[in-house]
Amino acid sequence: MSKDLLIKGGQIVNEGKIEVADILIRNGRIERIAPSINVDFEVKEINAEGKHVLPGVIDDQVHFREPGLTHKANIYTEARAGVAGGTTTFMEMPNTVPNALTQELLQDKYDIAANSALANYSFYMGASNDNYEEAMKTDLTKICGLKIFMGSSTGNMLVDNETVLSKLFSAFPGLIATHCEDEATVRNNFEKYKAIYDGKDVPYDIHAIIRNEEGCFISSEMAVSLAKKYKTRLHILHISSSEEINLFDNKMPLEQKRITAEVCVHHLWFDAEDYREKGNLIKCNPAIKHDHRENLFQALLDDHFDVIATDHAPHQWEEKQKPYWEAPSGLPLIQHSLLAMLDFYKQGKISLERIVEKMAHAPAICFEIKERGYLREGYWADIAIVDLNNSTTVEKENVLFKCGWSPFEGHTFGSQVTDTIVSGHHVYSNGSFDGSVKGKRILFNRK
Repeated sequence: MSKDLLIKGGQIVNEGKIEVADILIRNGRIERIAPSINVDFEVKEINAEGKHVLPGVIDDQVHFREPGLTHKANIYTEARAGVAGGTTTFMEMPNTVPNALTQELLQDKYDIAANSALANYSFYMGASNDNYEEAMKTDLTKICGLKIFMGSSTGNMLVDNETVLSKLFSAFPGLIATHCEDEATVRNNFEKYKAIYDGKDVPYDIHAIIRNEEGCFISSEMAVSLAKKYKTRLHILHISSSEEINLFDNKMPLEQKRITAEVCVHHLWFDAEDYREKGNLIKCNPAIKHDHRENLFQALLDDHFDVIATDHAPHQWEEKQKPYWEAPSGLPLIQHSLLAMLDFYKQGKISLERIVEKMAHAPAICFEIKERGYLREGYWADIAIVDLNNSTTVEKENVLFKCGWSPFEGHTFGSQVTDTIVSGHHVYSNGSFDGSVKGKRILFNRK
């Protein structure tokens, strides 16, 4: 049972404003927000003077690898790392082993999370070329959406049959989230450059060449055209190229959009030049490319992109040391996503209010999440407290991912996440965890 909490004197960043106030949390929810709150009953008091109090980050795209790939990660370790970084809610992808392609396999993941996740959780139903009936059984009030890989992935999850795509886009009544890379483009590039460089020194930026802008645009344009044709609620994940920006409208409020887009922290932070130093550590799909991050950042600020996420995708250190052609794609990010965005704030590139909008408010709107994503009376208390006057240096010893490494190792972030509250439970404080209460399954305001 969580204790009632009273957060005192923090600078609350919420709904476009920053103001000093207290927050009273009872029975897991925010009961009151006021300039000064005093109570005559027992509460645990958190002194937030000089700190900023934010709605917890909602990460709409993670790979926590459970079941089946738990040598890389599991729901407990990765959610714990996320909590330490101010992420209070995650939505996890279906390309685990076995792939979450039936309602029964999807429920297995919810059962694991209920017993182990320190953050709130939801899981995507997976689509394949032959599970249409299962996909259509999805309960939209309890599940974040349907994930379609319109580009190669693990297992039986590449949906490359245009008839199946049209059927899903026309009939699925909820949000469809897509990974968009044109499979033919990627495969042709791979075979071409493998023939040229096999057994030779591979150019540092070959991943950006193989998984290029053209492959992303072809697939994203196809998804957008299908969504417009069938009036589908489409959310395209991890946009990585300037060419894709104008596929997304920025002339209407997010609440009215039927087609939305996400950008990930690593595509804002790294450039293809970073392959010289990082190599396979930043190999991911879609690829980090040359000279796109400034345009991607501007597209985020001008609302072509709606949500910031991580696509947290850990692999073992040993796997990442393999030659380029064999090393898996994906990098672990969830512990440091908020800190990375706060560094951008310190550089004057984005305001605190906009960070909160894109990492908490917008995911809640986009997915119609019930009673989360804001600091509001009556809402669940999902909160991150950050100290902008303290720094965080990333070292192997403080990386909490099961894989044990981070692409940010050696970097000192200019801020620190001091406390995280999940559904009213003070789960993290200054390096210590209280795992006695688990996160909750998130619900959605849908019919």
